[in-house]
Amino acid sequence: MDPKINGAFNFRDLKSPAVLMPRLRPRLLYRSDHLGALDEDDASHFRALGIRRVLDFRGIFERAEAVCPVPTVTVHSLAIEPTVVQVLGALVAAGEKLTREDAVAHMQDTYRGFVRQNTHRFAEFFAHLMHSDTPTVFHCTAGKDRTGFAAALILHALGATHDDVMRDYLLTNQRLKPMSMKGWSLPAHVVEVLYGVRPEFLQAAYQAIDEDYGSLEGYFSDGLHLGAAERRRLLELYLL
Repeated sequence: MDPKINGAFNFRDLKSPAVLMPRLRPRLLYRSDHLGALDEDDASHFRALGIRRVLDFRGIFERAEAVCPVPTVTVHSLAIEPTVVQVLGALVAAGEKLTREDAVAHMQDTYRGFVRQNTHRFAEFFAHLMHSDTPTVFHCTAGKDRTGFAAALILHALGATHDDVMRDYLLTNQRLKPMSMKGWSLPAHVVEVLYGVRPEFLQAAYQAIDEDYGSLEGYFSDGLHLGAAERRRLLELYLL
């Protein structure tokens, strides 16, 4: 069972009942929303779990607004700047009447952008993971999109099935805080789309991978620089 982390609703071990991988080592890889609201009890949990490495996919302003307060971890920035809220906000300000389908399409573009503009960040992510099996948290702001794609990649690299990956990905919908319209300038039906995850979001990333790299294996080798030796290293570190 995941420890109770008061300041991070979407904190969980990648080894979970949603992922049917008996050889995946527990208590090494954790995915989460941002760590800026952790309290002293949370910091104590981190120490008890041996967590020493944090891989942060948030952009510059996101990090500045919610700094990780745990002094015993090393935070590595793998910055991917958020864009979808800004793009949709500009459209609304220009008088566009956005539909739910518009929001879904823009989220799909965001996921294609993970592949087409940010593959270097996910390559850095794997480089950190291959350095050692130090217990690690990787996260963004909500722990659902940038983090969700990273989780999908590491699970695939370790041999998870597509169904396992999708179950882990969709589990986020059960872990997020209840939706609130506070602070949003977008229509409620658009916020509802942005607030959760949907299979078609992740599928858009897979589509971009297939179009640009031929296959997921092609993406691993040509995009993420994970050759045979690197794949073996990952299996040695993170599988029993």
